[in-house]
Amino acid sequence: MIVPSQRHGAQVLADGSTRFSLWAPDARSVALLLWTGESVAMQASGDGWYETVHSCGNGMDYRFLINGELQVPDPAARAQVDEPWGWSRVVDHGTYQWKTSHWNGRPWHETVIYEMHVGLSGGFDGVRTRLLALAELGVTAIELMPIGEFPGARNWGYDGVLPFAPEASYGAPDDLKALVDTAHELGLMVFLDVVYNHFGPEGNYLGQYARRFFRDDIQTPWGSAIDFRRQEVRDFFCENALMWVLDYRIDGLRFDAVHAISEKDFLVEMAMRVRAAVPASRHVHLMLE
Repeated sequence: MIVPSQRHGAQVLADGSTRFSLWAPDARSVALLLWTGESVAMQASGDGWYETVHSCGNGMDYRFLINGELQVPDPAARAQVDEPWGWSRVVDHGTYQWKTSHWNGRPWHETVIYEMHVGLSGGFDGVRTRLLALAELGVTAIELMPIGEFPGARNWGYDGVLPFAPEASYGAPDDLKALVDTAHELGLMVFLDVVYNHFGPEGNYLGQYARRFFRDDIQTPWGSAIDFRRQEVRDFFCENALMWVLDYRIDGLRFDAVHAISEKDFLVEMAMRVRAAVPASRHVHLMLE
């Protein structure tokens, strides 16, 4: 079996079909449920993985059925239709037409950061309208507070549940790309806060089919620590970082509360994987809290 470079979540293939993958080591069975009403049994492929390929493509809404009883979103959904417990949506990141094809970022010594809350700024489109004024002010980088899907429409973002899905109330994935595109046209870098030390409590189903995502022996202020000793868990977050850097062309990531990550070598592995994925000429900045 050939393992794709990005395994978690739904990946649109070259022929327009979609590969669905879920790491559910505690599940007895997993089925793919489509918005059309179709149900497809997913095949166990070893080491707790369930996979299937379906002819559906970009824009299809789906969720997973665990053990014939529990319906859950894709924890690596690239978009969520409404709330964290609702339908996930297939996203083909190759369909967006970028206007800034030669942007390589800016060196760190030129960095003047303006931190922004996307919700308070009117969503992704609202942030876009402020970019010219920020560039004229002398700002060279905007830093977006966490945008991973969270319950409701108002949140600081640090209790996000689905880290791959931009918050639906802020706009669609292409709206975020348009924001980044416009920023780069103005010479602005875009940084993003990401939370890899815990999941928010509401809408988080991982513990019901992948208890090995968490540790029983270490507690954090937000509950059981994430188990970064497992490669599947490391891959989940590394693939998330790569998605922001490659698919959205984000210029840098700010990692929240890394003191709650017990395996510090994970941060080194992630940095190495990010660096290996981008050209040497591109500036990508990784920041720790």
